[in-house]
Amino acid sequence: MANEEDDPVVQEIDVYLAKSLAEKLYLFQYPVRPASMTYDDIPHLSAKIKPKQQKVELEMAIDTLNPNYCRSKGEQIALNVDGACADETSTYSSKLMDKQTFCSSQTTSNTSRYAAALYRQGELHLTPLHGILQLRPSFSYLDKADAKHREREAANEAGDSSQDEAEEDVKQITVRFSRPESEQARQRRVQSYEFLQKKHAEEPWVHLHYHGLRDSRSEHERQYLLCQGSSGVENTELVKSPSEYLMMLMPPSQEEEKDKPVAPSNVLSMAQLRTLPLADQIKILMKNVKVMPFANLMSLLGPSVDSVAVLRGIQKVAMLVQGNWVVKSDILYPKDSSSPHSGVPAEVLCRGRDFVMWKFTQSRWVVRKEVAAVTKLCTEDVKDFLEHMAVVRINKGWEFILPYDGEFIKKHPDVVQRQHMLWTGIQAKLEKVYNLVKEAMPKKPDGQSGPVGLVSGDQRVQVAKRQAQQNHALLERELQRRKEQLQASAVLPGVRIKEEPMSEEGEDEEEREAEDEEEPMDTSPGGGLHGGLANGLPAGRAAGGDSFNGHPPSGSASTPVARELRAFVQATFQKQFVLTLSELKRLFNLHLASLPPGHMLFSGISDRMLQDTVLAAGCKQILVPFPPQTAASPDEQKVFALWESGDISDQHRQVLLEIFSKNYRVRRNMIQARLTQECGEDLSKQEVDKVLKDCCVSYGGMWYLKGTVQS
Repeated sequence: MANEEDDPVVQEIDVYLAKSLAEKLYLFQYPVRPASMTYDDIPHLSAKIKPKQQKVELEMAIDTLNPNYCRSKGEQIALNVDGACADETSTYSSKLMDKQTFCSSQTTSNTSRYAAALYRQGELHLTPLHGILQLRPSFSYLDKADAKHREREAANEAGDSSQDEAEEDVKQITVRFSRPESEQARQRRVQSYEFLQKKHAEEPWVHLHYHGLRDSRSEHERQYLLCQGSSGVENTELVKSPSEYLMMLMPPSQEEEKDKPVAPSNVLSMAQLRTLPLADQIKILMKNVKVMPFANLMSLLGPSVDSVAVLRGIQKVAMLVQGNWVVKSDILYPKDSSSPHSGVPAEVLCRGRDFVMWKFTQSRWVVRKEVAAVTKLCTEDVKDFLEHMAVVRINKGWEFILPYDGEFIKKHPDVVQRQHMLWTGIQAKLEKVYNLVKEAMPKKPDGQSGPVGLVSGDQRVQVAKRQAQQNHALLERELQRRKEQLQASAVLPGVRIKEEPMSEEGEDEEEREAEDEEEPMDTSPGGGLHGGLANGLPAGRAAGGDSFNGHPPSGSASTPVARELRAFVQATFQKQFVLTLSELKRLFNLHLASLPPGHMLFSGISDRMLQDTVLAAGCKQILVPFPPQTAASPDEQKVFALWESGDISDQHRQVLLEIFSKNYRVRRNMIQARLTQECGEDLSKQEVDKVLKDCCVSYGGMWYLKGTVQS
């Protein structure tokens, strides 16, 4: 730099910003013309503009006396356009092409960086341009010539037709009414090219008056290109700090600000995302990523975010699958939406995607054809579901996209238990919708509980031994208490109370330990809904009577857990009156899912505890004679009914339950006759309808107890 010659300042020029024509000044770019001729020398016949579209149309005269003008060609064009007859509608009244039309088109939508400069007396005056338009010749006269040619051909064909025809044949006219236009069809029509062209054509032309270069009005308007204020008031925008001057040189794009989405998307920066509430951040991240480990989510949200608040928020928008979080189906497919492939409603899509998610809670692998066969959805929809959460493996199927997150399972058992209850309710719903056969469900999934060595078989045997030793005395006392209750309970004739098989009183502790040692323990990573692992925890906890975490199965009725469980059972049967064990367990799982994490009922409630609480709450088990070919599961064949609720319908319900203890399905006239016989002739139709509504459902002209009908 030292060796280079200095570049001295030769002259300093004051720059002024003129704003009088800032919103009115346009730059027109004309086609190439001879250097000796300016467009001001050509007469401008007319000018018009469409301000909204910034579209200008100019009509200029053609010098027909110029030696370069081909007169024969001009006459031929005029003849093709207007024909032999000249009238008021003729384009070329002189029967010669003596004018030409120029139409404009925008060269750029952003003209903020362009200005018109005028140098005068050592001063440079700048005026911002409002628009830059390129004027090109318009050949619309050719279209008019083609239209004239078609009209002449049509007239000739009409003249050649027979003139002897008296009148045309009567033709049948079919009237059709258009269907109501949907909102989606209307949006597509509004955004179509034809609609936009039609809207542009509807804008009226505004006729302008052209003033030549030497016209006095032009000279007057040209003065506005000079800065009007001599005191420099209008030039304050040119006196800026360096940062302000840089902002003026590189302003933010107005179009980008206008098109910026209201809510962040996958192209939004993390800085903008973190300005939103935490719940919105979690929802947007999960909607875009779809599957994410909890550790990754915390790293994206930042170190200052509370993990407890994130856990609370993630459960509202995602479900736990193999220790990872998968966005809920209703987030991806909101209400009133439909599939872009098949057009099926969002409700059907959510149900199908929930089935895929549930399959991944049972296994690492899913076969697409099996999913399509169950959900009855098209291949494209099923493929979308799988691509959200899995990757395809050749000759194997679709594997869940993320590895099992055992660390999250160990660290957050309450969240895992809550999610397990939610999945239990979802599976019960899927079983009814898709008519799933429980025997055909996967019994030993291979990806839900992580590596097989996580909990070995020996460890589980030792845990079972310790629990048996600790709970042996409690189990003996509970056995004696239940027998006393059963002996003291009064059973009406004809109603059989089904008792669960219990252990023999003479079975001692050594025999229990021997059975534990001889019986093979299931060390598979998971099981079905009622016998395996779901999200890392046993689904059917303590099916034999002891809870998973060491709590006694029934315990004293005065414990807080027993009181809470009994309150739930009483409230449920006061509303339902008749429930199968499977339906009661489903309602209990939904109740658990609505409880806050760490609630006392999460301590582990076995099926035996639930049944004992039902019997202790004034309910009785009715042994319904199911048909031999029934498809009902054992839990669906266990029917419990509220025996005494304290209202006047207790006697009617007891008679009805006695009928169903001998019959699987009954006709209404038989029920009516039995109730009249037992309760008297004054039984009204409304009372019979109330009893049937409380306890039964009608199907195919027959009445069944609730939950026992098999469609």
